[in-house]
Amino acid sequence: MEIIIEIKKENLQKAKEILLKDDVVSRATIIFKEAKTLGFDNKNYYCYISGLEEQCEKAKKLIKDIAELIENEKKDEIIKKIKQEENTALEGFGNIFG
Repeated sequence: MEIIIEIKKENLQKAKEILLKDDVVSRATIIFKEAKTLGFDNKNYYCYISGLEEQCEKAKKLIKDIAELIENEKKDEIIKKIKQEENTALEGFGNIFG
């Protein structure tokens, strides 16, 4: 399961602490990205979480008061951009060690 959560800049540190300190959620893949680095015109951050349904559902509950769940086409677009960025980084890393 994959989810995208939008976090306001002022709540970023609190969201990181909540998600990364939880025993269940912290075992999922969690990536934080600044919206501008993904081509969006806002000052927020996106949190990509990929894991078991239990991990994603708990993450949603833990930060529901400080962040917003992104759905539909926007979710798909953000996930695509994050994966492209990660793949590009891996390809560059692979070229170094070729």
